[in-house]
Amino acid sequence: MREGTVIKSTGSRYRVLDDAGTVHDCTIKGRFRTRGIRTTNPVAVGDRVTIDEHDGVICALTPRLNYIIRRASNLSKESQIIAANIDQAFLMVTLKMPSTPVEFIDRFLASAEAYRIPVSLVINKSDLYGAEEMEMALRVKGVYEKVGYPGYIISVTEGINIDQIKEALKGKVTLISGNSGVGKSSLLNRLNPSLSLRTDDISEFHEQGKHVTTFPEMHPLPGGGYVIDTPGIRGFGVIDFDRNEIYHFFPEIFRQSSGCRFYNCRHLSEPDCAVRSAVTSGEIEQWRYKSYVSMMLGENPKYR
Repeated sequence: MREGTVIKSTGSRYRVLDDAGTVHDCTIKGRFRTRGIRTTNPVAVGDRVTIDEHDGVICALTPRLNYIIRRASNLSKESQIIAANIDQAFLMVTLKMPSTPVEFIDRFLASAEAYRIPVSLVINKSDLYGAEEMEMALRVKGVYEKVGYPGYIISVTEGINIDQIKEALKGKVTLISGNSGVGKSSLLNRLNPSLSLRTDDISEFHEQGKHVTTFPEMHPLPGGGYVIDTPGIRGFGVIDFDRNEIYHFFPEIFRQSSGCRFYNCRHLSEPDCAVRSAVTSGEIEQWRYKSYVSMMLGENPKYR
């Protein structure tokens, strides 16, 4: 028996790096489920597992320190664990080719807050931005930094501010996530050229990316640490959120909620709501509040 970390998952087969540095191709047998978590993937990239190296079978799963999860894309209403045991997540977004909706950003951040995973926002493709788009990029960065999420404006193709990213990744296990086409695989190729991950062009007509990364996979970084590359996410359906707790996952809304007249204020139409007053005064960004309302109403949009 050996212990190791799952570095790739295809849903039916798993690649495990044991603590001695040997890679094993493994499977699981039977109905392998994690207590209390109903997911389409019982084992995820980042999981610590025990394997029988002779049979190539995962025998046991070490309790997770954390994980980030989203609603599965099928009709089962089950969830999908994107990655487990991560130190931080980098959400890559773009303002054009393709454009990332702010509501997508807010849903990802809320899910990360729920599972206590620090997130940084990485705004890519700055080389494509004119003055107006750069102004918007700076505004988006400023809004989220004010909430508590560090931000970076980068260009993978031009190498702009990539050193900042390298420094932030050192010695940590980092999930890289985002819509298709925002440049996740291109960033990883620049961080570790030996990976030679496949990339594809963006359709100029549809201004959206193609799913190039098929399965989540963990890669080493030359400066120490690991990054987990994930398939582009077209939809991010949040799950298991009690409607009365959603405001907990919007830090600025949670902070303002202490000033509401009613302790159980939902911040929708109640009188003397400090949250809505903060939206009106501009202390809370209006698009963040709209994202909160959308989640409260149970809307589950999909994105390109």
